[in-house]
Amino acid sequence: MHEVSVPDGPLGVRGRRALRVAGDVALVLSCWAAGAVVVGATLEETPGQRSEAVVFLDVLLGVLFTPLLFARRRWPVAVAVVVTVTSTVSTALAVASLVTLFTVAVRRRFGVAVWLGVGSVASGVVQAVVWPEPGLPWWAAGLVFVVVAVGVLAWGMYVRARRLLTASWREAAERARAEQELRAEQARSVERARIAREMHDVLAHRISLVSMHAGALELRLESSGDEEVVRSAETIRRSAHAALEDLRDILGVLREQSTQSATTPQPTLSDLPALVAEVVAAGTPVDLQVDVADPDGVPEALGRTAFRVVQEGLTNVRKHAPGHRAHVVLDGRRGRSLRVVVRDAPDGSAARRRGSAPESGFGLVGLRERVELVGGAVRAHRVGDGFEVSAKLPWPRR
Repeated sequence: MHEVSVPDGPLGVRGRRALRVAGDVALVLSCWAAGAVVVGATLEETPGQRSEAVVFLDVLLGVLFTPLLFARRRWPVAVAVVVTVTSTVSTALAVASLVTLFTVAVRRRFGVAVWLGVGSVASGVVQAVVWPEPGLPWWAAGLVFVVVAVGVLAWGMYVRARRLLTASWREAAERARAEQELRAEQARSVERARIAREMHDVLAHRISLVSMHAGALELRLESSGDEEVVRSAETIRRSAHAALEDLRDILGVLREQSTQSATTPQPTLSDLPALVAEVVAAGTPVDLQVDVADPDGVPEALGRTAFRVVQEGLTNVRKHAPGHRAHVVLDGRRGRSLRVVVRDAPDGSAARRRGSAPESGFGLVGLRERVELVGGAVRAHRVGDGFEVSAKLPWPRR
């Protein structure tokens, strides 16, 4: 049997348990009061029909069996069966019987709830036959019980459907959030791998140069007779060669299967004009403004990061903002920071395309990972009818 469970809310387990106990106590007290009202009404409508012993037994059964409502969530069917059967001879349990029927409708399948509803109607019909009300035939009383039972069942099934729907929405939201976090983590991992590949390419080239110059120095010094200097040059050459081998072993697995060689230079600020020309050729107008003091002195790692910021920003404009013009601004100086801004805005002269690519945000996730690795900060937000991606990258003095 399927049971609908309600997840813990912001009050936590203890808070929910305390509220549940307080609600059950109020419910039991209410059922006792309602039972007393029903017994009193029955005695007024049918005076002298029941003896004092029967009335005492009726009240006693109501007092003894109504507290079973505390266990209705754990054993809803069993409690409903006991209370319904007992209510056949105890009018004080009439309201408690309806409460148990509602609980079964909320927590159990449709078929189980219907059978218990039939039992509740049968119990009421038996009461109408044993203690008939003046002017009301037993079949009319049975119709009243049917209407009441159907109303309680419909209410309980509605609550059950709402809980199931809410649970499905919550599960779907949690699954979507988990998938989003997984995609974001994948985007960060891909960006880390690409950074590692770039560092592999650059460091491999640099260490190869160190090894080559150390070998040349070793050959030139062999004729000088200074064995200590020769050994130092040989040590540098061997250490550089070993470092190159270790670097390739550790980071080589992160390289993609491509035709790039290990010494292929990575893009820097000097490659921005080519990138802009490529984007313009694709149909997106771009305004490039570079106000960088000593652009040739920008460190390679800083230049690569700035290039990637511009590349990601222009890619987003091309994919998600057809008909917009891109504005790229770079400014900064040594000892302070390098600021990179890519902003787009509607432009009538831009070539318009139908629709735009769906947004995922994973490119910005990877970009943020790259910028934070160099100690910078990136911001992406909407500006008017366009979008702006800006990054502030530290530019050390030395």
